[in-house]
Amino acid sequence: MTERKAWFHALTVGSDSDTVRIGRGEPLPLGLHDCCDGLNIAVFSRHAAGVTLLLYGTADEREPCARLPLDARRHRTGDIWHARLTGDLRGKFYALQADGPGSPADGHDFDPDRTLLDPYAASVTDLSPGSPGRCVVADQGFDWFDDAPLRHPWSKTILYETHVRGLTIDPSSGVNRQGEYLGVVEKIPYFRELGITALELMPIQAFAPEALERNDPLTGERLRDYWGYNPVALFAPMSRYSGSVAPGGELVAFKTMVRELHRAGIEVILDVVFNHTAEGGRNGPTYSFRGLDNTIYYILTQDGEYADYTGCGNTLNCNHPVVRNMVVDCLRHWVVHFHIDGFRFDLASVLGRDARGKLLANPPLLEQIAEDPILRDVKLIAEAWDAGGAFQVGHFPGRRWAEWNCHFRDDVRRFWRGDPGMTGALATRLAGSSDLYQDGGEGPLNSVNFVTSHDGFTLNDLVSYTRKHNEANGEENRDGLDENYSDNYGAEGSSDDPQIEAMRLRQIKNLLATLLLSRGVPMLLGGDEFRRTQGGNNNAYCQDNTVSWYDWSLAGRNAELVRFVRQLIALRKAHPVLRAETFYTDVEVRWFEPTGQQPDWHGPDNRLGCLIRDSGASLCLLFNAVLAPCRFVMPPSPGSGWHIAIDTSKNESIADTSFGAEDTIAQSNIWLEARTTIVAVSRSTEAGPIE
Repeated sequence: MTERKAWFHALTVGSDSDTVRIGRGEPLPLGLHDCCDGLNIAVFSRHAAGVTLLLYGTADEREPCARLPLDARRHRTGDIWHARLTGDLRGKFYALQADGPGSPADGHDFDPDRTLLDPYAASVTDLSPGSPGRCVVADQGFDWFDDAPLRHPWSKTILYETHVRGLTIDPSSGVNRQGEYLGVVEKIPYFRELGITALELMPIQAFAPEALERNDPLTGERLRDYWGYNPVALFAPMSRYSGSVAPGGELVAFKTMVRELHRAGIEVILDVVFNHTAEGGRNGPTYSFRGLDNTIYYILTQDGEYADYTGCGNTLNCNHPVVRNMVVDCLRHWVVHFHIDGFRFDLASVLGRDARGKLLANPPLLEQIAEDPILRDVKLIAEAWDAGGAFQVGHFPGRRWAEWNCHFRDDVRRFWRGDPGMTGALATRLAGSSDLYQDGGEGPLNSVNFVTSHDGFTLNDLVSYTRKHNEANGEENRDGLDENYSDNYGAEGSSDDPQIEAMRLRQIKNLLATLLLSRGVPMLLGGDEFRRTQGGNNNAYCQDNTVSWYDWSLAGRNAELVRFVRQLIALRKAHPVLRAETFYTDVEVRWFEPTGQQPDWHGPDNRLGCLIRDSGASLCLLFNAVLAPCRFVMPPSPGSGWHIAIDTSKNESIADTSFGAEDTIAQSNIWLEARTTIVAVSRSTEAGPIE
């Protein structure tokens, strides 16, 4: 009985006094959770000699109302420190302190006076400089209205990558909740009309925007971490994206966003970062992991320094059993409590490295994620490389994983730029990238196809700049990719020359058409459909300003392009053959050059025809990436004649899924203007192989 004796502390909030009772607690689950008679907190630290729980009445208190040292005899089970708390703690705050060895040469970095966040905290306060970071005792309760996973098959998935804040923070967005989770909700009618099926949200795991200590050399403006790829609290949504709500209110705002997107038939994919943290290298800030057990959470060299396979100063030791369990627990947390439909893993190759940084043939973490029973239905997308030299596109471990296919991006860009010899590469990408996925027993749906992403030029800038313009990032234009396979078509940057602008618009349409006509899973970069620009900056990670923010007035000025994209998506949905889960067979597809003969796959002229036979309607895809026009011999129509559905050379969109008679191709050949895509459709009355 002596072992379970409890003692009491007073927690004062304003003029009230609340009694908090502390008991032994349980070692599982980790983090702060409701239990039968209060709250249970459990924190991992193998090498700590002591852990202290700090309680606060308000978020800005510098000194705790209660300091509760956890006696190892009562409050430690193995490597887990735990306690049970009873009393009125909702809306209060907590933090941790850990004492232990402080010998950097051995990899330890304990400091008994340093305040730390709980790695499993579901809600944290503002993380700006001068604001004491605190964990929030938040309520996970929420009325989901019987929300259930949408489970859109990959074959029907169209991704739209966007940034919660950047999407609506500009006044041109016309929403009431600018830059917030609820601002995304206000854009649902737009997303539904566009036709996308999933939002891929750039990081919303809590991070510290002001941790970046650098100014724009051109304006003197303080730069901030805008993208959010330096997480502080992996289990907590970014509180700043919820507006003026009480601490913990961001949970309701975020869940409301997910619920309303689901009601509109739109899935939510989170871009998650488990390869490194915001703690950086030796001189970086300490928020949590470093101060709780540095040698467990990070990959360290023999002399105690941080191994850096991420380019961000540290690398999480992902295949250590403790860290591995934390990652899986985190994914489960987002699925169970926030109804997330899938994840895109930043620098996912890091998740396959062992404690020495070696790439594993069958990484335990990747297998555990793929086989976890709670995660079995969620979408998994890997950025299959890292900054340590790993490049695993086409052979990322495990068949469940889809991959960002950078080969698609580069080959499609080079084809339309006119680089010689790219005809064969385009055909391979259109057909689902069998060169990457077929030998491993995978299919086209393992390929996430994209032409642009947050990491690089926007689509408008891809056809407006021949080189990057990242001077405003304060790194003397050294950051960002140097080779973008871009072209400006006559002038660097914006232009009022009508011929230049006409060619840029045509190339944008060509690139978008190629993306949405290809087998695989298409991903649009948000704003590309209305020519969002970053002024040539291809690495706008620190530009929380109009460089990155969506200017929605462009959607009005480029309404015809928005309509074109909407109709392209409708065309893709109307023809399942374009999004099948298997690779084309020789009886389904025939490739030809303008004369109708077999293509010269490596010839100097990037021109290609493709006949796709389907039971409902056959498609004829014609691509001319050359500066000169040409005439294509049309294959015989398998059905009711050929009807033009897409012609990117037209000033007005004619993309159509109804295929009216006025668009009928009367002759056996068709004229393609320079740099043009044409898609013709023939309604079939019966199925059959291509002759």
